[in-house]
Amino acid sequence: MAIRSRLTASLAVVFVATALVAADQPPTHLKLVGDHWTAWDPPTTFPEGAKIHTVVPGDTLWDLAGKNLGNPYLWPQIWEKNQYVLDAHWIYPGDPLVIGIEVAGAGEAGATTAAVEGEGAGEGEGDEALGTAPPGGKKNVPVPLGSESDIYCSGYVGELEETTGWSIVGSEYDALVPEKGNFGSNTQVGMFGAGITVKYKLISGDIVYLDGGRAAGLAPGMVLEAVEAGRQVRHPVNREVFGRLYATTGRVRVLSVQDTSAIAEILQSCDGMRVGARLRVFEPEPVPLARRTPLRPVNDPTQADLSAAPVILTSPQELVSLGQDHVVFLDRGAQDDVQPGDLYTIYRLNRSGGPAVVIGELAVLSAKPRSAVAKILESRYPVYVGDRLERK
Repeated sequence: MAIRSRLTASLAVVFVATALVAADQPPTHLKLVGDHWTAWDPPTTFPEGAKIHTVVPGDTLWDLAGKNLGNPYLWPQIWEKNQYVLDAHWIYPGDPLVIGIEVAGAGEAGATTAAVEGEGAGEGEGDEALGTAPPGGKKNVPVPLGSESDIYCSGYVGELEETTGWSIVGSEYDALVPEKGNFGSNTQVGMFGAGITVKYKLISGDIVYLDGGRAAGLAPGMVLEAVEAGRQVRHPVNREVFGRLYATTGRVRVLSVQDTSAIAEILQSCDGMRVGARLRVFEPEPVPLARRTPLRPVNDPTQADLSAAPVILTSPQELVSLGQDHVVFLDRGAQDDVQPGDLYTIYRLNRSGGPAVVIGELAVLSAKPRSAVAKILESRYPVYVGDRLERK
């Protein structure tokens, strides 16, 4: 994935409007600072020992994080160190960026945020460039937009048929059930069928058996993600089949491998993992960070045509009414320029022909090729599947 091209430093590109969001425009008040044009007020002094990069045409925060921090998903850390950049979508050739920062891992988003709140006050002019503070009066510093469970336990909308590499074919609990006749009684049948195991849903620490070994590419230490195919998803506007909802139920770590089988331990379980779950290589995704700003004013209606805008596609539980902190899926993904950390205003088309109604705001947590996982950050009214979205 690549952070969208609107992060480009090329002045020739920043004015190109995307068909996805007509209102997503660059800052209009550019000024000459030194020998270059910019929308911001870049500093002239920097902390001692800081590594400074001067933006050149074609630079993006995504690419700079990949080259300098070893992981493009860490681009919010560069943004946090350069608080004079008020909108991460736009950087300009000639602007200086501090990129010499410590790298935080995927599970350290909360710690990173805490460190930011503790260190930002002593940077002098940086505080003035933060803009308006979010509700509650706290500094407008990047904050996590969700949690790891939002990303790893909500599932995703993918293709109708997806290929995975391996399966869970059993657990150690299967061997703990007495064989038929051991106690002079018949096999008991319950709501899940014949009693062939003493534990139906498996959790962290349980031992499972896989249907692949060395010959199938498994090796000790590999971490795999469990995926279960669910219902078909229809688009709420045109009612055509969009894809299939897949549940991600947790992760396992391979302990040992044989030629055609393997033994693994469940590292993390969302709502219980089942025998039969398909497995694929686990790819960690850091929780995205962003600077929160107030919800769009209700008296400032969008000028964009929302008839072809992105929409809320569905939710993991197929709920009718949604609200703050609910996870939802969008009908656009990475191939449509949607990336983790993007913020969207939620609108509902006005039946009377009036301006679209501001319903709330959501943030993208993870982007697949054709869809994305998002979390509702704020809602004025109940949010429905089919509500329109405009990039903030």
